[in-house]
Amino acid sequence: MRVAPAVAALVSAVTLAAGTALPAAARTAPHPVRIVKIYYDSPGADRRPNDSLNAEYITLLNTSRRAVNLKGWKVRDKSGYTYKFGKVVLRAKKRVTLRTGQGDDGVAVVYWNRKQYVWNNDEDTAYLLDRKGRQVDSCSYKASSRSAYVDC
Repeated sequence: MRVAPAVAALVSAVTLAAGTALPAAARTAPHPVRIVKIYYDSPGADRRPNDSLNAEYITLLNTSRRAVNLKGWKVRDKSGYTYKFGKVVLRAKKRVTLRTGQGDDGVAVVYWNRKQYVWNNDEDTAYLLDRKGRQVDSCSYKASSRSAYVDC
């Protein structure tokens, strides 16, 4: 979940007034690469065919005007399943979708190459970590009977 800039500023002011230091993540501006969608419940029965696994995915968006090299970045869920990006450059204002199943990586779509689902159908949290292991974004959800995905 994201903290609005005004709330972050208020927390910063209160924390500094109390005489305690803020962690680096609370002092910095949000990173331009964001999690924008998690499709956590692929259609049909969860029997693990590759097309069903690939219907489960997470999408990232680069909101900046500069390309971002994602090599070494990670996407992780609450249980610890982790995907590490290879040679992926996310161009300015573009998206990349990470699909759970198997396939050939491209510019806009990469594959986790798993044979089991990652995202829980009831609730989960996705974490986006940069190459130094710093969390740059996260998105949590609790499933709704009306939706199989969440916009972050």
